Amino acid sequence: MSLMRKTAIAALVWGAIFAPLQLLANQTSVPNGLSHAATDDSGCVILLHGLARTKSSMLSVQKTLEHKGYTVVNQGYPSRSGEIGPLAEAALTSARAECGADPTPAVVTHSMGGILLRAYAQAHPSVEWGRVVMLGPPNHGSGIIDAHGDKALFQWLNGPASLQLKSGGLPETLPPVPFETGIIAGSQSLNPATSALVEGDDDGKVSIASTRVEGMSDHIILPVTHTFMMHNPRVLAQVVTFLREGAFVHDMSMTQAYTVLK
Repeated sequence: MSLMRKTAIAALVWGAIFAPLQLLANQTSVPNGLSHAATDDSGCVILLHGLARTKSSMLSVQKTLEHKGYTVVNQGYPSRSGEIGPLAEAALTSARAECGADPTPAVVTHSMGGILLRAYAQAHPSVEWGRVVMLGPPNHGSGIIDAHGDKALFQWLNGPASLQLKSGGLPETLPPVPFETGIIAGSQSLNPATSALVEGDDDGKVSIASTRVEGMSDHIILPVTHTFMMHNPRVLAQVVTFLREGAFVHDMSMTQAYTVLK
């Protein structure tokens, strides 16, 4: 799929998410403990996409956070071209430089992007970070890699980094997260065949259990899929909420989610 087509699809998703906001503006109140007013000084947020994706997959997150007043660095990286360590080094060194004067940027990751951040943090323990939200991170690997990682076609399609995400692989060697971290796990799947390869409840690619990591501040399960969770209004609202408050709202309704996003 071309970049132009992906951008067009993301724009349609964005419109579908935010079209109802004007209707809700005069009908809803802000949930207790939530702040959604845009500011001019909300700091820098780095976005890291997942395996075999591009930064266009994070456009809904980017537009949401820019709407709320953040400076956003939507960092792309060639996820299929190398192993996690070198990918993390290049991507996060560049992203932090783009954040400029902000010494503690926040980060929102999808899937393998969370493992890149953890690997970079291990390699640079003195580097400080703001709050972090991980969407569907394979913090204990994925059964899909276990089942297909030895196949040549899989390796060609997904690259060497994917092989590091098998059960007992690189994520298991990383220390507890050293930053304030909220994790959003999905409980819906688009593909029963892939879900059958993942032990326990899952989002189609990563089990809910695998998303958890030692040191996390909060964890929430939402009825979303791994592939599209970063476009879901509830997910976007919880991202905003965690970055602002350091915790999720576990009983947030869809109406409240739109209120947070407006």
